[in-house]
Amino acid sequence: MNLIDRDELREKLERHDEFRLVMALPARSNANKRIPTSVSADTALDDLDPNEEIVVYCGGAYCAESIYAYYRLERAGFTRIRRYAGGIPDWEEAGFPLERCA
Repeated sequence: MNLIDRDELREKLERHDEFRLVMALPARSNANKRIPTSVSADTALDDLDPNEEIVVYCGGAYCAESIYAYYRLERAGFTRIRRYAGGIPDWEEAGFPLERCA
């Protein structure tokens, strides 16, 4: 599994690198915040381009949703996938901005 840490992810966002950031927690999970620019796995996983870089994350190191999303994409032929294991708690702990989910 290819991982990305919060500092590298933050740098990619600040540089406006071309990649898709996917929040793997489903809407029904009651997740009320997400990293800015991320899209929901509920709507995004089937619409992603296999050639683009994808970063998946969820509710922290022990949240399995991002692991499931990672392997689902891998089985579908995606090769440029990374997992931000720290997820929302790690991002928030660093004081980085979060958006409220609808």
